[in-house]
Amino acid sequence: MLTATPLADQIAAQREDRLKVLIVGAGIAGLTLSGMLRRDGLHPVVVDRMPADDHPGYMLALMPSVDQAFIDLGVREQYRTASTPLVRYSFRSHRGRTLRTDALGELLSIYGDYNGISRGALVEILTDNGCPVAFGTTVDTVADGIARFTDRDGAPVVEASFDLVVGADGIRSRMRDVLGAAEADVVETGWSGWVAWAAERGDPALGEELWGDGFFLGVYPVKGRLGVFLGGPDDELRVGPAAFAADVRSRVAELGPRLSTALDAVASASDPYLWRLDDARVSNWVLPEGILLGDAAAGFLPTAGIGAGMAMESGWMLGRMLAHADRSTLAAVLAEWERVERPRVESAQTNSRMLAKMMFRRGRVVAWLRESAMRMLSVRAALGPIVRLIADRPDPDSVALTALASASDLGENPRSA
Repeated sequence: MLTATPLADQIAAQREDRLKVLIVGAGIAGLTLSGMLRRDGLHPVVVDRMPADDHPGYMLALMPSVDQAFIDLGVREQYRTASTPLVRYSFRSHRGRTLRTDALGELLSIYGDYNGISRGALVEILTDNGCPVAFGTTVDTVADGIARFTDRDGAPVVEASFDLVVGADGIRSRMRDVLGAAEADVVETGWSGWVAWAAERGDPALGEELWGDGFFLGVYPVKGRLGVFLGGPDDELRVGPAAFAADVRSRVAELGPRLSTALDAVASASDPYLWRLDDARVSNWVLPEGILLGDAAAGFLPTAGIGAGMAMESGWMLGRMLAHADRSTLAAVLAEWERVERPRVESAQTNSRMLAKMMFRRGRVVAWLRESAMRMLSVRAALGPIVRLIADRPDPDSVALTALASASDLGENPRSA
């Protein structure tokens, strides 16, 4: 579990570590990396600007690319217990009629688990072996490995020296500027959506999506309940969740009891989490003063259901590779990590952007054309690039050894990264 721990205590704990690592951001990517480093005997310092672990949460679909991370962290059975298998996916027309149902779970089962889980449950699993965090703390500057910490009000806290600073502080990352990244390539869709939770109803292994004319409704099973997402253009969401849900209901002829329950959940939620549908991509992950990880490096639209999985994969791969590194070989290992992992993440992100172009276009003619395409375009075809990524996941140990061999041949002393 996440444990609020003073920054000074964390810094003291890593005094004898072969690599002193700072992770800024206690999200999915940062926690995966932290767990991997702790597994190998290191004591990464973890800080988060939030005053406590009070993220409102949302639902996630995790593809088999994350299975090895759970295995390495010793929590795969905990993951399976806290999640639910996603076996089928249904696509509905803008009027609510089911157009097709695909056995997505069967497609992915040859590679491993495809499960739905809430963000809160995932955080608990990733920190099952413990994770100290200094909440209400962030980093103001990093220069020559020395990080200057401040509280949420910007007041100085302390300075400390690290071999590696990791910016894992989300899609609207401050650490991009702190570490000297070039301006991010951002896709602003102009859409957002509310997240709500509903009682389990109907098939507990079925995910459903209704791509409407100017709205989107998705229902995704997690353990014992349904995660609901209702989205639309930002200017139309200003009426509030209850009014927008009522408008959607009036436009859908074949809603059915399950999606009707989902709309009720959005309308009755006291303060549903509003998820802004933007993404971001930076041109370089390894920077002069540190690296970017997870959404800070490549933040995803949720359209392909792969963002959290790629964040976990990147953190897991980096953790496995750092097991082979010391201060003299760190830069070579980081460079090889980015060379191999960034194209994979950007490929999945491009797939998400492609699906977003289909989802966010408006008009009845557009809806009809989209539905005609979806009748012919199976989930297997739509997610083909992502399935290939899962099938071709690299071996981080081999990648790390390649980096070390290259550094040795060049006679490098890579602290300069």
